[in-house]
Amino acid sequence: MSNDIIVLTEVEAVRTNPSMYIGSVSNDGVHHLLYELIHNSIDEAIQGTATVIIITVGDDFCTVEDNGRGISTELHEQLQLPNLELVLTRLHSGSKFKKIKNQFTTGLHGVGLSCVNALSSSLLIEVGNPLGFFTQKYQEGIALGKLTPLKISTLKHSTGTKITFYPDKKIFKDFTSFDLNRIFDFAEEISFLNPNLKFIVNSTKRNEIYESIEGISGLLNQYLQRTQSLFAENIKIEIKAENLYFEGVFNWTSENENLIKSYVNGVNTFLGGTHVNAFRNGIRKALNNLIAEFFPSKWEGDHLDIEEAVDGMFVIINAKLLSPHFEGQTKSRLTNFEIVDLVETEVSAQLTQYFKTHSKYFLIVFERLQSLRNTRVNAKRVAERILLQYGIRNINEEVYKKQFGERSKTWHSSAVWITDEELLKAHAAHFDKNDEAIALDVCCGSGVVGASFKHKVKKIIGLDLTPEMVALSKTRLDEVHQGNVYNIPFPANSFDLVCTREVLHLLPYPENPVAEIFRVLKPGGQFVVGQILPFSEVDGAWMYRIFKKKQPLIYNMFQEEDFKKMLLGGGFVEMQMTEMNVWENIDVWINSYETTFQHRHEIREIYLTASDEIKKVHPFKILPNGEIHDLWRWCIFSVRKPL
Repeated sequence: MSNDIIVLTEVEAVRTNPSMYIGSVSNDGVHHLLYELIHNSIDEAIQGTATVIIITVGDDFCTVEDNGRGISTELHEQLQLPNLELVLTRLHSGSKFKKIKNQFTTGLHGVGLSCVNALSSSLLIEVGNPLGFFTQKYQEGIALGKLTPLKISTLKHSTGTKITFYPDKKIFKDFTSFDLNRIFDFAEEISFLNPNLKFIVNSTKRNEIYESIEGISGLLNQYLQRTQSLFAENIKIEIKAENLYFEGVFNWTSENENLIKSYVNGVNTFLGGTHVNAFRNGIRKALNNLIAEFFPSKWEGDHLDIEEAVDGMFVIINAKLLSPHFEGQTKSRLTNFEIVDLVETEVSAQLTQYFKTHSKYFLIVFERLQSLRNTRVNAKRVAERILLQYGIRNINEEVYKKQFGERSKTWHSSAVWITDEELLKAHAAHFDKNDEAIALDVCCGSGVVGASFKHKVKKIIGLDLTPEMVALSKTRLDEVHQGNVYNIPFPANSFDLVCTREVLHLLPYPENPVAEIFRVLKPGGQFVVGQILPFSEVDGAWMYRIFKKKQPLIYNMFQEEDFKKMLLGGGFVEMQMTEMNVWENIDVWINSYETTFQHRHEIREIYLTASDEIKKVHPFKILPNGEIHDLWRWCIFSVRKPL
């Protein structure tokens, strides 16, 4: 019925669905509001009308001031409201829609200032422009009064815009204060993208001034300080077109992975986009052409894929577009496809020319590529070398206790597989009903695996390292103990069944826990274990990279044959295996305690840039809304202790 239809005002729409506009209502969302204000001031600097941006951080508020033109206070001809009030209360309003040549701004969405206003418990704006000084106050996006002229202004310059906002704690329920380090780091980073624009950041604890004359090469050098770069000088690509300015500065390093930081009109596109993809393709194209021209007889196998071409590269990309199109209001990914051919062609041509005039540098890169290709002949061996280099050598109980103690708070919502009923049934199906059986669920977590056997056994006991997990599993199991799987606190020959799931890959020397499980089983007793495994050797190293960024404690990425050998090598017999494929929402899976904000973005990038070789063997899909879903290969093994 018509009376059931609710029409929200624009401010109400933002307050009702804030995540649609700023990504989340976590602290990331709070800081996104601040970044919107800063970028609004940067737009003034890009036009050459501002030279200073002052950021003042209070306990629960922030102020951003610039010395630009000041937001217009003239009346809008049609709506008869001051332009300033329009940009603070109406979505998709502002001068950014009127594009002129070489006017680069942070987007055409026109919702930045209005979102900040709508999601603030209080906002105060002061502007200075050719008409004078004016101020206005807002509460939850609603003007508390009319735009008021000022005789005395608090602005530090004759013109400019100054906005103070208090994030609304009814929206941002976990917000207590701004992250000073995050804000100072952001200001320093953004100063490299805007040479000669001064950023002054003030707080009660620290004051800094950031002003770069080096540009993005200076930012790259900061990242290179932590590694060994191959070349004494960075390589620069520069493209100038009517509606595009593109610069990329990069160097190869001794690292096994790459680092690509990308920006569009001053916005950190941390998920990349068309500008990054075109750059990477241009690099690959140039290197393949140079290898074919200078070293055709020394190169074996197929052409370089993208991952090989950019392996070990540290890159800063700074693009400016007349009309940038972003994926969502958070502007995390660029989607302008019309720039792809130009950027790819120019990057390839300029890098080719550079290496032809710096042949010694190309020889270094070629030798590095040869070495990398040799190590990729066997993906399994690559994974083993990675885990030997980075893996945990000795188990530290406190590290495991801390991480899984924290994660227990959101355990059931942190992955689809944890409570997947069909997967749990597949585990339980391996054990025949025995009304007198005593079962042990080791590393029981919340007890869901052990509980799936309850209708088949007399008693199910749990064992876990952390008191938080012990408390969770007590709600499902008959009895739960706290203990270590390397030294299971039960006598030999105690259990008819031991079960566990997705644990052994977290442990160094997993054959030791397997030996302990063998010890506590009765002769003829059964061990049922579930494990995520790669589809083949091809995706083994790729999966290890993803899992390592998600879960720093991971130690192994087993291949199926390795896992079988480990179980049989532990003395077990009568092996059976059931395979199941379960779709996992990767965005849910990586949104957990142990995965850093940066690693979440890097995991998404690994999926987005997966090679054709990976895609052929490992199914995953990227939905229209950007969500990533991965089809995980679960293998449930059943083995017995000999009679």
